Formats: sequence, structure tokens, C-alpha cells
Amino acid sequence: MPISWNEIRTRAMEFSREWKNETRECAEAQSFWNDFFNVFGINRRRIASFEEPVRKLDKNYGFIDLFWKGVLLVEHKSKGESLDKAYSQALEYFANLKEHELPQYVLVSDFERFRIHNLDDKIEHEFELSQLHENINHLGFIAGYTQKKYRDQVPVNINAVEIMGKLHDELLKSGFKGHELEVFLMRLLFCLFADDTGMFEKSIFTDFIRERTNQDGSDLGERLSSIFQILDTFVAEKQKNLDELLDEFPYVNGALFKETLRTAHFNSRLRETLLECCGFNWSNISPDIFGAMFQCVMKTQERRELGAHYTSEKNILKLIEPLFLNTIKAEFEHIKNLKIQKTKRLKEFHEKISTLKFLDPACGCGNFLVVTYRELRKIEIDLLREMLKSKDVKGQLFSVVSVDQFYGIEIEEFPARIAATAMWLVDHQMNIILSKNIDVQRSSLPLIASMKILNENALRVDWDQFAPKNEIRYIIGNPPYKGDNYQSKEEKSDLRRNFNGVKGSGVLDYVAAWFLKASQYIQGTKIKTGFVSTNSITMGEQVGILWSELLNNYNIKIHFAHRSFKHGKFILTLKLRKNYGYCQIFSDNRKPCAEKN
Repeated sequence: MPISWNEIRTRAMEFSREWKNETRECAEAQSFWNDFFNVFGINRRRIASFEEPVRKLDKNYGFIDLFWKGVLLVEHKSKGESLDKAYSQALEYFANLKEHELPQYVLVSDFERFRIHNLDDKIEHEFELSQLHENINHLGFIAGYTQKKYRDQVPVNINAVEIMGKLHDELLKSGFKGHELEVFLMRLLFCLFADDTGMFEKSIFTDFIRERTNQDGSDLGERLSSIFQILDTFVAEKQKNLDELLDEFPYVNGALFKETLRTAHFNSRLRETLLECCGFNWSNISPDIFGAMFQCVMKTQERRELGAHYTSEKNILKLIEPLFLNTIKAEFEHIKNLKIQKTKRLKEFHEKISTLKFLDPACGCGNFLVVTYRELRKIEIDLLREMLKSKDVKGQLFSVVSVDQFYGIEIEEFPARIAATAMWLVDHQMNIILSKNIDVQRSSLPLIASMKILNENALRVDWDQFAPKNEIRYIIGNPPYKGDNYQSKEEKSDLRRNFNGVKGSGVLDYVAAWFLKASQYIQGTKIKTGFVSTNSITMGEQVGILWSELLNNYNIKIHFAHRSFKHGKFILTLKLRKNYGYCQIFSDNRKPCAEKN
């Protein structure tokens, strides 16, 4: 984990006091930048070099004052010199940098002033040395803190798919394929993400590839196997004669690195492609798209159609907000405004959200679980921030919302693995946000708590045995739809098994079986259920078959409806309520239609 923001700000103030009178670029610039990186708990020698030789536009060689490949280029001047000139000089080096070396940030300084340019977002910030501690958030990327942006489909995710897809294709051509290729690439993705977000020591994976492997790639596969072995080795069990950089890799746990794979053999082109992947800023990847992104990597023809292969965050929120999130937020807002017993109620509320458990019985790559967990952690962070304001809070505050509150069932092995990995990624991102917002540290490694992902056919297992229904509070998800003309023999068999004896059930969409299983599962509980579905299950001949069964035999009732959104999809939420349940249907614009009974 990165060092805390409070510690960074304290170091920044000390740094400003130490260097407030320095003016000479040549005499003290390198010491200045060594101390600057120490503000963020980073050893400059580990990630960046001084006087990096690069050919400029005029074909002559220049020397970059300080260069962190793929991340940061620094141009330093003596006190009072033009920062505009320094920035222009910095850009001259770009023409002959390799793609994976191009930095996202350019930082120019004259000891007294700093100007940071974020080239991706086209944003710049300028401030005095004495104001460094006040502007430290603009430099948080150095320590591994990155402000997340959540969108339906950001170009950065498509770029990531293309980069990893290139590596996938090269390895596939070399004969490394199938299950081993999938596991290998997912391990690489985890390492790249960990490298950029502070889960590992800053950039150790990238440094190891650059500094400890031959340029022709001949030993790269073996060196990667060594990394994977170390990531699955307890610290106390590491060999004493390890390479010092290899020894810095932590113990991960979580079974991601347990399986032994054949060695993937690289050449110079493959090594350069992996370095290009290392140069990408993986901290910008939103974990809710991680699974869909990975699946698109494996399918060349789908790489430019990323948005078609996952349920967008926007649509996930349409389900979870009315199902439970809005109610939780409203309760929190009510408690925040209390005049008496506020701290007691906040603690009780904290305990409540830490015990909520969720089941997605068709979890795929886990995006419903990921977004739900992220939203719950955001509420917890706001709650802890509110508790910090209270004078009667005693002792240290802790974050207790955990991935072990989540259950998922997925029929295919690899999406199930991806779902677990994506949950660890969002867990780490939320730990960073926690530290940044309220300075509460929560370690991401080794992976201790665990969400439960069952690799089985959800229509052939007892949900109650896997996820005891007396513990589960909400069922969510996006089950497969499939009309009867598109179902395989196995899928038709699933429907017959679940709708045993229900006349005409052979014409039902495949998704209908999840509504039936959920209706059976929630009997005698307070569980609320919400699925994304096709609106065809409320049309034509399916209505009398499916809804007669649910309404008459399981006390389920459609309470009110909204127009469906694009592609004929809509959302149904079920809940048992006294002697009946209800279903809510939501559309893109959330405009209510007439009540349906």
C-alpha cells in the first residue's frame, strides 16, 4: 500500500522547508528530486533515471533531466527561468520515445515553482514550493493514488484491450494457447494493475522486466515463472539467495498464482510488446469492466465492441439503486442529521452494512458484484468520514465492509476466476480511496478474506447449500436470456428440470428459470431480488405460463412497471411481502407505466 496522505503531506512540508532557498540547477537538482520522491515514500533510483539520453527532433541527442518511463518526464531549470520554455523542451524528447515509454505526466520546476501537466486529461496545475503540501493530490500518482473515473465505456479500456490483445495474439502464434494462455494473461494483468496502484512496491514488475531480462526475450518466460512462484510463496519461506528485486515481490495468496504453468517462450518482439503493456497506466482501468475486457482480449473480432459484452455500470445502478442502494443512502442521510445518539446510530449502521450479503447466481465476470461492492465501500467511507467529525468517537476507526459478503455462481470456469480477480482489484482501489479520504490504512495483501464464487450450473445446484438463504439479503444479476429457438439441448433440459410438470414451459426464455429458482429460494425470507431480463417474458404466451406459476404458487406479484430500455431488456425486482411479493420493472428513463397486477 502507498504511505498515508497525512504522512505524505507532513513530508511535503518538511521538503519545502529544506529546499526553500535553493536556486542552482546544476549543483543540487538531483538531490532535490531524490528528496522529492522520498516525500511519497518512493526510492527514486527504483523507478526513474537522471540524464536519460534521447534523440530530439533535430536528430541531436539531448538528456532528459529525470525520466520515469511510461509515467513521468521532469525538466528542471534554475530559479526564475521560464517554465514554458522548460515544458517545450520536454516535449522535444517525445518524438523518439517508444510507445510504451511515453509519459502521462510532464513536471517542470525551477526549485521555487512546480507545474504538472497531465497529458491524458490535458490539465495542468501550477503552484509554489511552499504550497506543495496543499497541492499534493495532483501528484498522487507517484505514490500509487489515482483518482478514478467511472464511465460506461472509456477509451482507455479499449486501448487496454488492444494492447493486451496484441500480446495474446503473439503468444498464440508462438503455440502458447488454451487454458494456460488464459491463466498466464490474467496473471500478467494482475501484476500490471498491482504495479501501477501501489499493491506492489512501485513499478517493481516493470523494473524487473526491463532490468532482469535479456533484450532478445530468451529468458523472459522463465523470469516470469519465477515471479509467479514468489507471489505464491510465504515471505518466511523465500530462499535466501533470491535476486534482490525478485525478493521485493510480496506474497499474494488468493490461488491466482498457485497452478504451475508451462514456460511461455518470448522473443525480442514479444518482450517489446510486454514492455508496451507495462507502459500503459493500468490504474485507470475500472474493475467492473475487467472481465468483459479480458474476454474481448481472447476474441480478436470482439475487441472493438467492448460495450456489447458486459452490463454497463449505468444499467447495473438502475437495478441496485431502487433495490437497496437508495434506501441505504437515505438511512445514512437520516442518521447524519440526528442531534442525539448520532455516533451510536452510525456505529449500528456501520455494523448493518457490514453484514449485508449478496448473491449473483449468474455472475459471469462479476461486474454486478464489483459495482455493488464498490458502492457499499463508498458509503462506508462517507460513514467513517462522518464519524471522524464526532467528538465522542474513541479509538481507531476501521473499514469492515468486505468481499466475503459476496457470493456468485458461474457455469464457466474462466469467467468465475475473472470475477474473483476483479473483486480483489476493486477492493484494492477502494483501500486507496479510503486512505486518501480519511487516512485509514487497510492492507490489500496478502489476500485473506474471500468472496465465494461457485463454478457450477446455477440451475442444477441448491443455492441454499452454497449461500444459506438466512444470510443472504439481496439477489442481483443478469442471467442469460436465450429464447427457446436458441437454447442448446442442455439448456432445454435445465428448463424442463426446473419447470417440472408446468404445462407449456418449453416455450419459455432461458432466463425464466432464474426467476423460478429465485422465487423458490426467497420463500420464508426477507430477500429482495433484481434481475436484468428480456421483456419477452412479459409478452405473449410466456406470460400465462411463467407468471401463473410465480404469482399463484410462490406469492410473487408485479407491483408496478416502467418502459423497457434498449435491446428489449428490462429489470424485474422481486420481494416477498406479507402474503404476496412484488416485481418492479425499470427502463432507461425510469418513467412509470400503469400498475400491472
